[in-house]
Amino acid sequence: MISTNQFKNGNHIDVEGTVYKILEFQHVKPGKGGAFVRTKLRRASDGNVIDKTFRAGEKFRSVHTEARKMQFLYSDGTDAHFMDTSSYEQLSIPETAVADALRWTKASDEVDVLFIDGQPADVQVPASVELEVTQTEPGLRGDTASGGGTKPATLETGATIQVPLFINVGDRVKVQTATGEYISRA
Repeated sequence: MISTNQFKNGNHIDVEGTVYKILEFQHVKPGKGGAFVRTKLRRASDGNVIDKTFRAGEKFRSVHTEARKMQFLYSDGTDAHFMDTSSYEQLSIPETAVADALRWTKASDEVDVLFIDGQPADVQVPASVELEVTQTEPGLRGDTASGGGTKPATLETGATIQVPLFINVGDRVKVQTATGEYISRA
């Protein structure tokens, strides 16, 4: 069992028979009444994000999770397909459940597939990835008032991010996967 005071971002809990991943949580102690915990949870089965409030000290069944290194093969519009590099066993996960992670994953990339109670449920990507810019408008000198400025760029995975004006097609950029923000040239 896991109590609300043991919550950590990324933990998985079982709430009324449904497995959720804790994205954010905040302990709240109002001046009047009992303390409670405000959470943002992602349902493991389909990726929906909900806000839920629990009383402080409430207990939940903790969920057995295991991460396995797998190779991302391809995505066919409904499922994302992965292969275990040691046993060559293939599996698929509904694309809607892992859509955010797929924005930063190229075919044949090694990723950690998260198994919840023995079932594949989520894909864990590194904190930052290096990807090539495949399409962006050329940045012109004098486009900005203060010297800074950004423009949209499409990466090799299909994700679109904002990059500085000096980035061109073919440049490799480092991107923070949690927020989708440009970090630096690679």
